[in-house]
Parts: sequence; structure tokens; C-alpha cells
Amino acid sequence: DKPFLHFELFYYQAIDAAIALGLKRVEAGAQGGHKLARGYEPVRTFSAHYIVHEGLREAIADFLVRERAGVTQDQLYLGRHTPFRKA
Repeated sequence: DKPFLHFELFYYQAIDAAIALGLKRVEAGAQGGHKLARGYEPVRTFSAHYIVHEGLREAIADFLVRERAGVTQDQLYLGRHTPFRKA
């Protein structure tokens, strides 16, 4: 068990590599207010899945309708609390 190893490998190393390679953006993956302190602002991410089972597909679609509203609210809230100056 190494304290903070996850953050070193998956956040800080990605930022260092992006700077070295001249990249304009690093994608840290979905969710996680803890990412603000590590220099990542909240952004929308998308995925595409085909669910074969019709009942499960409908249940997921129903859930996503409600989840989108919550995700939007979270993104707005977190966006107001980034460690970056606003222009």
C-alpha cells in the first residue's frame, strides 16, 4: 500500500506527460469532486452502450433521465469551486 500512488500515476503523471508533449488537454475520466484539487475541471463525458435486454435497457434509460439532471447540477456546482481564477 503506497499512499497517493493512484493520484501520482493517474493524474500527476498524465499532466506531466501532456506538458512534455504539448497537449492542450488531459481527460481524467468521469466523476469525482476530488479531481478539482488536482487541477481537473468538471467536463461532460459520454459513452455509448447497447443493452440487449429490453427491460434492462428501459430501466437504464429511465435512470439516465433522472441522473442527467443531477450530473448537470454537480457540474455547475463544482465548476464554481475550481482552484482557477476566472477571466
